[in-house]
Amino acid sequence: MSIFAPMDMKWINRIDRYMIALTVISIVVAFLTHFPELISLFDRSGQNNLFPGMHWADVANEIFFTFISLLLLFALNTFLFKFDRPAVHITWWKLALSFVLTWIVSNLLGKGFVFLHHHFNIPAIDAMVHHYLHPLRDFLITCIVVGSCYMSYLLRRSQLVLIENQQLRTENLINQYEALKSQLNPHMLFNSLNTLRSLIRETPDKAQDYLQELSRVLRYTLQENENQSVMLHEEMEFVRAYIFLLKMRYEDNLSFDIRIDEGTENCLLPPMSVQLLIENAVKHNEISNRRPLTIRIQSEGHQLTVSNPLQPKLTASGGTRIGLANLAKRYRLLFRKEIAVSEENDTFVVTIPLI
Repeated sequence: MSIFAPMDMKWINRIDRYMIALTVISIVVAFLTHFPELISLFDRSGQNNLFPGMHWADVANEIFFTFISLLLLFALNTFLFKFDRPAVHITWWKLALSFVLTWIVSNLLGKGFVFLHHHFNIPAIDAMVHHYLHPLRDFLITCIVVGSCYMSYLLRRSQLVLIENQQLRTENLINQYEALKSQLNPHMLFNSLNTLRSLIRETPDKAQDYLQELSRVLRYTLQENENQSVMLHEEMEFVRAYIFLLKMRYEDNLSFDIRIDEGTENCLLPPMSVQLLIENAVKHNEISNRRPLTIRIQSEGHQLTVSNPLQPKLTASGGTRIGLANLAKRYRLLFRKEIAVSEENDTFVVTIPLI
């Protein structure tokens, strides 16, 4: 029930706006079509040659009848031709049929009002000029009713096209983002299982602890896979668990310098962003007793920086090169932001925005 409630409310709001617009048009047109009579009522000379014997009640009744007639004509067109539904295709022959039908019904309504005036003494204007103006007014009212309905239809149809295009763009972005996320977990799992295999062979005791922490890390990745963004403090809790896994393998040869400003802990970033940058540094740099590696993680303002000294491995790492490119695409899709990658003084630096 709750799934369809918002859609029902939107539909009701659209109907309300449509009816309000038609009501306002009906009021304005009812007054404008009897503008000459209204002007004549203010003739202070006493010589009302165009509309002799006309009173306020006559004009008010004519305006009220025209207003009701307009509402009926709008309702007839809306019911028969579905001008309020942009999904319906309105062809030219439907538009022509609407015009002819509206003209005929408008004429019949006018004759019905004259009949009521003559047989039930309903106040109305009896001036000859007024009766001569009736065919012209029927034509103008027909043009206004059909034109207003069609313009409203075109406007709502253009809005529907814009909404559909936006939905398509949104779905496309979601599909792209999901495709990017689907690359991360297998990539990280592959590296972690390789490390676990090495630990099982070399140090079985450490392998048990590693497996326990690995399960926690993978649990986080599965939970956050449904989220498009996470808070920095949540990401850093996961990063510390991931660092534990790395230090199990590299021990003192790998160290971290983490400085997170408390004011940035509630900022947002894509999940596994920091982990990906750490993994990138570990994969592409030598880590050994001869050349230990220190990775620095620092947040300041609305930016987080991950840096490490450049010490390339002697043998090229055969990575799939999805790391930084993946992160850059996710930032563009989610936040329309860019990450910054640079090499300064033999230091590799990646700066990512915090939202």
